[in-house]
Amino acid sequence: MGLHEELCKIIGNENVLRDEPMKNHTTFRVGGPADWFVMPEEEEQVREIIKILHAEKIPYYVTGNGSNLLVGDKGYRGVVIQLYKKMSKIRVAENVVYAQAGALLSKIAAEALAHELSGMEFASGIPGTLGGAVMMNAGAYGGEMKHVLKSALSLTAEGELRVLPAEQMELGYRSSIFSKNGDIVLSAELELEPGNPETIHAYMEELKEKRVTKQPLEYPSAGSTFKRPEGYFAGKLIQDTGLQGFQVGGAQVSEKHCGFVINKDHATAADILSLIEQVSDKVEEKFGVRLEPEVKRIGEF
Repeated sequence: MGLHEELCKIIGNENVLRDEPMKNHTTFRVGGPADWFVMPEEEEQVREIIKILHAEKIPYYVTGNGSNLLVGDKGYRGVVIQLYKKMSKIRVAENVVYAQAGALLSKIAAEALAHELSGMEFASGIPGTLGGAVMMNAGAYGGEMKHVLKSALSLTAEGELRVLPAEQMELGYRSSIFSKNGDIVLSAELELEPGNPETIHAYMEELKEKRVTKQPLEYPSAGSTFKRPEGYFAGKLIQDTGLQGFQVGGAQVSEKHCGFVINKDHATAADILSLIEQVSDKVEEKFGVRLEPEVKRIGEF
């Protein structure tokens, strides 16, 4: 049995796509075709897929909604496993929210609000899924996933399922044990606090207003492009280097917020990559600080 047949047997023909353009699955809206693009619906299916890929030594990459991902124009040789809409169940019991890896942070925050629970407001506008947010300890406006995480179910490279309490996740700035060991986050439990729904809603609206006025939401991007260097702000360093509006092909340093690289006009992945590298070089030249991309890069450029 070939790989295609094996994948279809596990998750059904409709959930296995061949030569799927990754521009349809990244918020940058760029990226060539993945050899296979699969959309499992259950934790056990992910486990079976990984087992086969390991046995056959086939490269794979796990993504959510592609909000922090740059895929090369020539695509990805291997299997892209998407944990997104088909693995996005959310359940609330008292003050604990259980959610699968593909649940959007905005949906989890809305569900928390509906159950009068506070703690997820900071994440209500982060355009990512729970799995990626746990893996990189996503944060915004002073909040981080480590403040609300209780535990996570992950799949090890050896195909073992394990539940890890938050205190063992090594949660740091944009990092966790999962970003280091390559384990796949399948679901997580978040422990929130009872709160006043009007207050929670008002704070979410306040953060939304900040994002709309300060971020270039009208263009495809991957959010903040660079990690925050210690003691600095990436956006300010870029602005002070005179790179506001700097453009390579169709990619541009946003004029609204220099921390964002945007797909302004039919950019290619190569345009975006070149822009990111040139910005890092110019900032280092001027300030001696090397900006490190927050955006993950896969595939052939």
